[in-house]
Amino acid sequence: MHVTREYCVTLARYNAWQNRQLREAFATLSDAALRKERKAFFGSLFKTANHLLWGDRVWMWRLGIGPAPEGDHLTLTATPAVWAGERYKTDARILRWAENLKTVDLKGRVTWRSVMMDQDFEHPIDLCVMHLFNHQTHHRGQIHAMLTAAGATAPVTDLLFMPEDGPWL
Repeated sequence: MHVTREYCVTLARYNAWQNRQLREAFATLSDAALRKERKAFFGSLFKTANHLLWGDRVWMWRLGIGPAPEGDHLTLTATPAVWAGERYKTDARILRWAENLKTVDLKGRVTWRSVMMDQDFEHPIDLCVMHLFNHQTHHRGQIHAMLTAAGATAPVTDLLFMPEDGPWL
């Protein structure tokens, strides 16, 4: 496995671009529509968005680039407006981290205890970085399906259609 700074920058830009589109799509829906249970893994658009934000923050913490998230992963933020602001700040932090990476930063191992699984884990940093970006894509796919079902315009998700010069955030 060979994860590079360029890989991280590309996927951090992609993440920010995708989440910018989600913020825009969420702004077209009512609070009730965002909180409506939709028989998805985490239930609603808003719970899934909170889980994704929480997951990004927990991985950033495990990688040493931010504080541990507080609170429950499904109720991390109280309102869609607060979520949008926190999402923006988190994406900016991930992008800044990627842009400042050195090769040595991607070497070594990450050790943590999963509260959800009640188990200790240890994996290479580069695998954990790949998981950070893969986890984002997985849950945004769920959000994309729920947005479509809600009648909203879902974001363009193809990496190849990402603007080369932004805007990402």
